[in-house]
Amino acid sequence: MPIELDDRGRALENEYFRRQEQELIEKMKSKLNAGNAQASDFDCPKCGGKLVETDFETIKIDVCNNCTGVWLDAGELAQIVHKDKNEGWLGRVFG
Repeated sequence: MPIELDDRGRALENEYFRRQEQELIEKMKSKLNAGNAQASDFDCPKCGGKLVETDFETIKIDVCNNCTGVWLDAGELAQIVHKDKNEGWLGRVFG
């Protein structure tokens, strides 16, 4: 019986995180459509959707309006790492 409860607990946990991720994706999509984003002429390399230029902490990045993939132009990753060097995990990984 305890194994079934463990499986049920993992299933509930997975469902909770799936819902949280869906809410975050919807928020990102609505933020992209809100007006601070500007459509570009480029297509997403992954799904073919349109890339939308948006601000990430004052750095311009491209986000797909279909699959929400994030694409960086030359130098943008370096800017993010430099900005995040002392605070975040990304700066520690690449710094």
